[in-house]
Amino acid sequence: MATTTVARRAGIRLPAWRADVAIVAVAALLLAYLTVVPLVMLLLGAVSASGSALDFQFTTRYLERVLTDQASLELMANSVMYAGGSAALAFAIGTGVAWAIERTNVPARSLWYGIALVPLIVPGIVHTIAWLFLLSPEIGWINAPLKTLFGFSLSVYSLPGMMWIEGLHSAPLAFVLMSAAFRAMDPSLEEAAAASRANAWRTFRRITLPLLLPSVASVLLILFVRALEGFEVPAIIGVPGRIFVYTSRIYLSLKLYPPSFGLAAAYGLVLLAISVVGLVLHRRATRRIERYATVTGKAYRPRRLELGRFRFVALAGLGLYAFLAIVLPFLVLLYASFVRVYSVPSLESLRELTLSNYAFILSDDLTRTAVFNSIVLGVGAATAVVALTAVIAWVTVRTRLPGRGLLDFLAFVPITIPGIVLGISLIWVYFTIPIRIYGTLWILLVAYVTRYLPYGIRGTSAALIQVHRELEEAAAAAGARWWPTFRHILLPLLRPALVGTWIYIFIVSLRELGSGVLLYSTQSVVLAVRIFDLRDSGNYTSIAALSIFLIIVLVILVTVLQRLGGRTIREA
Repeated sequence: MATTTVARRAGIRLPAWRADVAIVAVAALLLAYLTVVPLVMLLLGAVSASGSALDFQFTTRYLERVLTDQASLELMANSVMYAGGSAALAFAIGTGVAWAIERTNVPARSLWYGIALVPLIVPGIVHTIAWLFLLSPEIGWINAPLKTLFGFSLSVYSLPGMMWIEGLHSAPLAFVLMSAAFRAMDPSLEEAAAASRANAWRTFRRITLPLLLPSVASVLLILFVRALEGFEVPAIIGVPGRIFVYTSRIYLSLKLYPPSFGLAAAYGLVLLAISVVGLVLHRRATRRIERYATVTGKAYRPRRLELGRFRFVALAGLGLYAFLAIVLPFLVLLYASFVRVYSVPSLESLRELTLSNYAFILSDDLTRTAVFNSIVLGVGAATAVVALTAVIAWVTVRTRLPGRGLLDFLAFVPITIPGIVLGISLIWVYFTIPIRIYGTLWILLVAYVTRYLPYGIRGTSAALIQVHRELEEAAAAAGARWWPTFRHILLPLLRPALVGTWIYIFIVSLRELGSGVLLYSTQSVVLAVRIFDLRDSGNYTSIAALSIFLIIVLVILVTVLQRLGGRTIREA
């Protein structure tokens, strides 16, 4: 009786066998398996002396080591400084670009907006390898001339070098987030300050900055957590430079002989705790963001700041950013992909250009396997996430069923789990339970689906909120049950959002390294991991060729999928 009442209130006609309870129960169990079980196993691993949850022997020595050991305290300091410096640099670059495009009359704003988004396509490992070529101590494109002309070089194997590479790669994210903030802020307040003869600095300090404060805090925290959980720069730059952070230390703990699973789990637990704190602070920073609203129901027309002759200074700044973030890394990778041994460009090296690196990656069995596996995992992860989150979003948004809040919470939990922490968690899970999928594509699929659940649920829920329930009520009044209503009414209306979510998850799955670097085998290697493995063998010119190949594939896929998605949206 109670179930029938709930269903009527929800405006949904449910089958007599209580489909509401079945849907919530199945979804909750699946989400708990994907999100809660790995975290529980991570905790058990951190306090297990035996290295196995089946033969559990309680100990605190791993946690004591990672919390009190002098080297561990240095590790925490390195991690916080690296993440903080990278976040600050990314924020400064991204905010500057966003301000120039959104709030000034800089020429060709639409073009620059598209250019600023291009680095989002480039995988982190490719970006890192490119800057390794540029800042190589002896033969880097930047360092070699500096050493010849001025007698000094910039050290890439340093904390500032790591901050620069990570900060530059994260700048597009800051740009996207701050662009939205600038676009939503009414500039009339700044104009009123200018009319009152307030100078630019006072206007920025007393008007602009306070209005943007929630966005600033939110973006900085997101960038901090992103840098903290990043793996590419710490592994490729930090480890050779003996600068260790949590992600690289977790990886190295499992490369010991024998591997220290307990120590890796303890490091992962600390990293997870820091990530959770960062995201909690982010939530608090945005909880009362409506107090800072400046765009209301009143007339609002954004006006741009006239820069006068300084508009060309802003244009030069945008050009410099595009050169450093896009052009220079691509050129150095392109050059390196055509030489047998990487060196500073010269007439001699240009005479010996070769296609042997491309021949290698096309003939290499592991590379072909990596391409196939990456596409299979991308399609599988995107499809699974979209299918699962569509049902979960319907339960949480459209019904009043008990437990719907728990579903939403469980689907959002993975946002707090760094990729490499998820990897060590799944190692503990599948070394413990009798499901033999470690080293196969299945465990990578589980990792990808878990990792990208939050992005799917947020996109799908937001779209579902915009669809009024009266269409479903009309179907229910006509005698339609839940599944036909969901399939024939809701899914077509949600198709644009679902397609967009599918495209995004497919693309980021092709780039993923952190969660897969601990879980793969030679049969389940993916493109990002293959690039990482080639680095261990010192085959950097082949890495460059594979990186160029990956960039081209991603650009083509993004272009094709965006066109397909756009056509789907127009047809919806």
